[in-house]
Amino acid sequence: MRIITLNCNGLRSAAKKGFFDWLETTDADVVCLQETKAQPDDLADAIFHPEGWARRFHSAQKKGYAGVAIYSRKAPDDFVDSLGAPEFDNEGRYLEARWGNLSVISLYLPSGSAGPERQASKDRFLKLFPAHLEQLAASGREVVICGDWNIAHTEKDLKNWKGNRKNSGFLPHERDWMSATLKAGWVDAARHLHAELEGELYTWWSNRGDAYNQNVGWRIDYQLVSPKLKPRILSTSVYKTNRFSDHAPLIVDYAD
Repeated sequence: MRIITLNCNGLRSAAKKGFFDWLETTDADVVCLQETKAQPDDLADAIFHPEGWARRFHSAQKKGYAGVAIYSRKAPDDFVDSLGAPEFDNEGRYLEARWGNLSVISLYLPSGSAGPERQASKDRFLKLFPAHLEQLAASGREVVICGDWNIAHTEKDLKNWKGNRKNSGFLPHERDWMSATLKAGWVDAARHLHAELEGELYTWWSNRGDAYNQNVGWRIDYQLVSPKLKPRILSTSVYKTNRFSDHAPLIVDYAD
């Protein structure tokens, strides 16, 4: 089973950069997208509905903002798109697809980089979401949470960690939150296989300067899995041959 996650920074923009042509070459079973920045009416064109793929969008109420989506080769049995928190449900932050006992989730955490108001929203999400994680863990389901978590967990997860210690995405309380999530039993698929890798795992680069070519990046896109899936993680990679956004696709293969 191959699962891909990508913050596409606008699905219409990614489509123009060849995302859907690439999708057909991936052998993916499930693809989770974040920051689709589109309403359903914006996605009526056939390019957004490729043959052989089931799809579901959870758009933000605000036009051109946030939103998540899931494409899959096999149609899910069910979807869940609510966390029971209007602040985040209205921003299209969560979409869960279910097949039997398996859940695959596309998640887009708020970014706090735009200023104190957005950081406060992010902090409210960090306070809210652990209870939902506990519910998922208690459900007995096998779960893969794909997404842009907007947190670089450790110093290995961004190039310029010394200069970002006071910046959103690498704040101490955010990193502690991620540590607590992993201590609760969730498994970081990429770190499980590549405990010491640094630059090879970066998934986001600023558009400023020459960050991408210099690989001055951050690892903020993860696939976290429930404990039963840990032994089924076979390989992880970051696709960089073509660029569809300021993020790169994270690809994880799992044993069936």
